[in-house]
Amino acid sequence: MSGTATTGGGSVTITLDGSNKSASLPMVHGTIGPSVFDIRKLYDQLGVFTYDPGYGGTAACDSKITYIDGDAGVLLHRGYPIEQLAEKSTFLEVAHLLLNGDLPNAKQKHEFEMGVMRHTMLHEQLRRFYDGFRRDAHPMAVMCGVVGALSAFYHDALDINDPEVRRISAFRLIAKMPTIAAWAYKYAIGQPFIYPRNDLGYAENFLYMMNAVPAEPYHVNPVLARAMDRIFILHADHEQNASTSTVRLAGSTGANPFACIAAGIASLWGPAHGGANEAVLKMLAEIGHVDNIPAFLAAVKDKNSHIRLMGFGHRVYKNYDPRAKIMQQSCHEVLQELGIKDDPLLDLAVELEKIALHDEYFVSRKLYPNVDFYSGIILKAMGFPTSMFTVLFAVARTVGWISQWKEMIEDPSQRIGRPRQVYTGPTQRDYVPLDQRR
Repeated sequence: MSGTATTGGGSVTITLDGSNKSASLPMVHGTIGPSVFDIRKLYDQLGVFTYDPGYGGTAACDSKITYIDGDAGVLLHRGYPIEQLAEKSTFLEVAHLLLNGDLPNAKQKHEFEMGVMRHTMLHEQLRRFYDGFRRDAHPMAVMCGVVGALSAFYHDALDINDPEVRRISAFRLIAKMPTIAAWAYKYAIGQPFIYPRNDLGYAENFLYMMNAVPAEPYHVNPVLARAMDRIFILHADHEQNASTSTVRLAGSTGANPFACIAAGIASLWGPAHGGANEAVLKMLAEIGHVDNIPAFLAAVKDKNSHIRLMGFGHRVYKNYDPRAKIMQQSCHEVLQELGIKDDPLLDLAVELEKIALHDEYFVSRKLYPNVDFYSGIILKAMGFPTSMFTVLFAVARTVGWISQWKEMIEDPSQRIGRPRQVYTGPTQRDYVPLDQRR
């Protein structure tokens, strides 16, 4: 059952040392998960505020979209376990769930899919926009620029207070991201842009635009299309992560959705966030051979070493990432379908996974393979260059971003984001003329 955050049931009293001031702060309870205490009146009552770098212990909003229990390895979208959605659902059905709160019935599913697929085309003038980028530009740079530029082409989508405008904007962003991404790839390799085909499914259409050429027909492998669709589902939303929080913060200013999603793409680009699966492949390339794994793992364990084991462990999950289990299954299905048996990098990844899962050092620290470890292997096997890995993440996460943005806009208690700080610079001092400075 879903509901709203409630303040009934308890409070926390904080007394300021050395004074007779105290504050009683109400407890706030969600439907599941830990309770929190509301600190919004703390500064008014005590003249102090909280210090939480990275916001790891602070709830910046209440949301009905995604719930994570990192200790138990649980990920729910609107209450549905990610395992069930990845096995039984489709990406566009999950998109409807995230945006609207419920899985669609047959009529709603058809209408939603048609609503998305009617917006897959890009404005023709955007073709020329790509020519402004260098051929060797990182595709994430292209994504930031093109998505941000969409607001210049869709002036009718800038009134964020109109529910219909928000609905159309969601369709446009979900529909156009695969086209934008595929064109970024085609531009980089010098091939003609391939227009979308609305008779194909969402993942099929993306693979078609990525791989087809005008000179010959291209048929999408259904096993690869299903794997791609599952990758999209597993990356669709992940609660208040860095990029989602960026979208919400930008959106709190009243910025248009295209600008907000462009900000999310920029945040996702970081190697500690969406670039992690790209970092996995770079790590494997640096290890080079299975014979080098013991020395590499010894360096990882060395406290004086700066070498990190990429693709293992997670900021939130202190158990096995539930998405990783599903991605592992897809990984083996893709490798079997493609008949890949002698790829040195993939052999290296499989061996590294096997060793790390049985090494006491990593097991005791719960450093299990995460979703980035397996997605990097799958995407390499499917022929994607590493520079496109984070782009695919952005295509999928757009659904979560726009759902979170929409929820925020429709929240009557929403205010412009304005974090506080602890100032540690110089105290007030007077200006000194240049000729008197030493």
